[in-house]
Amino acid sequence: MMGSSPLATCPISWRLARPFLLLTAVLVLLILVQSSPLISFALSHSSPHELARRSQILTKRAYTRAKPGPLPRFHARTQSDRYAENTKPVLVRNATIWTAADGGNEVLTGNLLMHHGLIKDVGDVPLSRLQELELENMGLEVVDADGAWVTPGIVDLHSHIGVGSVPNLNGAHDTNSHNALILPWLRSIDGLNTHDASYQLAMAGGVTTAQILPGSANNIGGQAFIMKFRPTAERSPSSMLLEPPYTLNGTHFNHSLAPRWRHMKYVISLPQSFAFIFYSSPLHLTQQTYVRENPSVRYGITRLDSGWNFRAAYDHARKFRDAQDAFCTKAESGSWDDLAGKSFPEDLQWESLIDVLRGRVKLAVHCYEAVDLDEIVRLTNEFEFPAASFHHAGEAYLVPELLKKTWGGTPTIPLFASNFRQKREAYRGSEFAPRVLSEHGVNVVIKSDHPVVNSRYLLHEAAQAHYCGLDSALALLSVTYAPATAIGMGHMIGMLKSVYIDGIPQLSQIDHYVPGKTTPPRMPNFDAEKAATVAYEGFPPPEPRSVKRVLFMDVSGLYMRSGGSKGNVEIVDLEGGTIAPGLTSFGAPLRLVEINHEPSTNDGRVRDPLDGDLPPVLGGKVMRAQDGLMFGSRNLLLAYRGGVTTAITAPSGAFLQGISTAFSPGAAHVRVENASILDDVALHVAVSMKASASVSTQIAALRNMLFGEGEDKVLRRVRKVCAFLPFLLGETTLVVDVENADIMATLLRLKDEFESHSGRRLRLTFSGGTEAHLLVHEIAKAGEYNARNMRFEVGWSFLTSNGAINHTMALALTTINLERALGVQREMPQDLVAYRGGDVFEFEAKVVDVISETLRRTDLFV
Repeated sequence: MMGSSPLATCPISWRLARPFLLLTAVLVLLILVQSSPLISFALSHSSPHELARRSQILTKRAYTRAKPGPLPRFHARTQSDRYAENTKPVLVRNATIWTAADGGNEVLTGNLLMHHGLIKDVGDVPLSRLQELELENMGLEVVDADGAWVTPGIVDLHSHIGVGSVPNLNGAHDTNSHNALILPWLRSIDGLNTHDASYQLAMAGGVTTAQILPGSANNIGGQAFIMKFRPTAERSPSSMLLEPPYTLNGTHFNHSLAPRWRHMKYVISLPQSFAFIFYSSPLHLTQQTYVRENPSVRYGITRLDSGWNFRAAYDHARKFRDAQDAFCTKAESGSWDDLAGKSFPEDLQWESLIDVLRGRVKLAVHCYEAVDLDEIVRLTNEFEFPAASFHHAGEAYLVPELLKKTWGGTPTIPLFASNFRQKREAYRGSEFAPRVLSEHGVNVVIKSDHPVVNSRYLLHEAAQAHYCGLDSALALLSVTYAPATAIGMGHMIGMLKSVYIDGIPQLSQIDHYVPGKTTPPRMPNFDAEKAATVAYEGFPPPEPRSVKRVLFMDVSGLYMRSGGSKGNVEIVDLEGGTIAPGLTSFGAPLRLVEINHEPSTNDGRVRDPLDGDLPPVLGGKVMRAQDGLMFGSRNLLLAYRGGVTTAITAPSGAFLQGISTAFSPGAAHVRVENASILDDVALHVAVSMKASASVSTQIAALRNMLFGEGEDKVLRRVRKVCAFLPFLLGETTLVVDVENADIMATLLRLKDEFESHSGRRLRLTFSGGTEAHLLVHEIAKAGEYNARNMRFEVGWSFLTSNGAINHTMALALTTINLERALGVQREMPQDLVAYRGGDVFEFEAKVVDVISETLRRTDLFV
């Protein structure tokens, strides 16, 4: 089914509603008169105005008891409320249709008809239906799917698209408020940007609907709204909403209508932006004192503070709710004299939290660790309100029985597929969590937290969850019907819907659909890894088992960097799998960063020479990544288990970053033989519009580094640290971290300048290169490269390239091409990785062995 019209969501004005309410009052009071002589006597002395007032009170009372849900006969509609006039009916022919029905197991072959914004038929479209359309003379748009899959539109349960906008300009980022910790009265709709460039990107990935949440800076960040990405003729945020609550524009609306679901964001952990705030009460904004500019202050917000913030807020809301109930009880009993001159107790600030206590709000609760999960479960039981979903919930798989104690029922758990360990509270997260939770009967959703993960790749995230053991039907449900039901919208979205929104195509038609597999990929067997993850509470031993001899059986393919082979024998059945070169990682700061948001686990950032003097003790030296490497970390060994046998890492920093190094992720420490494969790989700089210095200053500094010109004080300081100049010229690659096409063009011009002036070739590589496609011919002519990273990411490009990238090219992207782009001149070690059950780029393949020429050993992961 399709969504409802924004016109239908607007509350009826008080002026227009008064005649209706007065009539309702008369009818209600006539019934009361007939049933109660006492009330009949009392009403005989009441004015029409008093009768209307009493009717309004009784109607509000009925509304407070009503539960949200679709209107009666909702599914009998013949036209969607969101139908756009003059939209042609669409017939999708020859499709393989996954409907999301029958627990995600129903697959139909045939046709799908959409008309008036509704799905009219799925599977078999009667001829009579097409004849009716012909009589309507609207024209029929026919799309031949050629056997391709058609699924419901993807639903993102956790997104900040529109409030954390792209481009991220000043005044276009409204994710968080920093005014208090408890802010249930704030609303994401008030900051929703209709010009976010991410909408089109998300739709390109099949995402049609998302829950737009406030950020994580507060315990209660405010109310969320459900949004459809389809542009509307009105071009307003309100017109993009799906079934917004009638309270959107205030408390004056037709209370006789069934309520619609409301949505709210909680954070049961440390609010991210409030590390240092003193307060006397979370309920009184004027008493807040901000001291974030003084990070040396020892006192800050802790989980103890957060716990009290919630309890104090709920106690306040509970008192309001009880006052409302007491008021209505008197009205129902006919005690109107006690209510003379009194109004129904309301407060615009707290009415949304009162609705939480009445069970009319779908709560999205940000929580990671068991301590956070325990707190929210206890809170729901203390104040008796349901929670729809626990988001992130990295340790939820360790406490599934605790989740089931949530008041009102077990919440849905929206998770990342693989984005773990970026901070301490997420460090025990596991790729096996979706499988473990589903085995305990807990509904799982895969979400993006856009822009943390680009929502365009949400289906790819679901594929990773399936790879790690989540049933194929549940994996598809996790981004369609499961999130739709978690937000109370299962009657409208998530089932029987393609990548059309409201029956309107949002992507340009392509000439040919590439038929895919008719069955989902076979999942590798991760039973042992899953069990170990739970047994070790997220920290299973990542070290491999080294053996002397291995015999591989049933090998379907062998790919080598060059000629030669590696002897070695313990029998390993690859079940038709392949042996391929080990992958090379670049882009992730492996071995310099373990937990991104924990400084104690990181090498730190290189000081920016354009932002102040470097300490004299450095003696003009450029930082080298090899000096800050940390071996044996969990992230490093997990990369090794994923088939990465070489990692190239550069120091982190602005402008002049330093010199990268190549090393083996499988080495235990730096003194292991060949732990360092290549000490100095390339010199890395960054040129960005976000830097403290202007782009022109950065380019001038780079020119000075190359030509030795200029007497500007800042440039002299830059030259002072450029002892690398002799080996830079034609011998070491200059890697520039750059995203903007104009900056890339300027760098290419600088390259031409240098080469004309010196007669020597400058080896230049663009890293990042978001807009490199705009200069593809110029970059190719200059002989440069665009470096990125890894197995599933490269596999995604390979499988979705429609044949433009073949297997050999894809493998080269993350091995020899990447190494050449970074200036690696020497022949790299012949490290090989064995994949059981499939090819390196397939979701059926599992790494079971690394044959490391670098470390001179064979490591088994079985």
